[in-house]
Amino acid sequence: QVQLVESGGGLVQAGGSLRLSCAASGRTFSSYAMGWFRQAPGKEREFVAAISRSGGNTEYADSVKGRFTISRDNAKGTVYLQMNSLKPEDTAVYYCAGRGGVGDMATLLGPYGYDYWGQGTQVTVSS
Repeated sequence: QVQLVESGGGLVQAGGSLRLSCAASGRTFSSYAMGWFRQAPGKEREFVAAISRSGGNTEYADSVKGRFTISRDNAKGTVYLQMNSLKPEDTAVYYCAGRGGVGDMATLLGPYGYDYWGQGTQVTVSS
């Protein structure tokens, strides 16, 4: 099992940037594909981005393509989400998640493809 802790959320003006971090406990981080999801009040949790175990493959939701970048540093046991050109509709609680075992990137595009979740970090974008 693994524990995930997000950080880096906060309040930012529209058009600004934030970088979220997710630190993983243990020594098995490189064995996990990782993803970011977000959930706004009254809405379902939605996929944002995912990255393969080695970091060689990434996927993004259409709503964030060209603005967000997911990356990972396996030596540090950390996955990142760089968010640029933020919009008010990006306001949500952002969660990182991990999935152990082998699988295609397509299995990472929904919340039920993951085994472990962080506690979430709030991102608020003012208009």
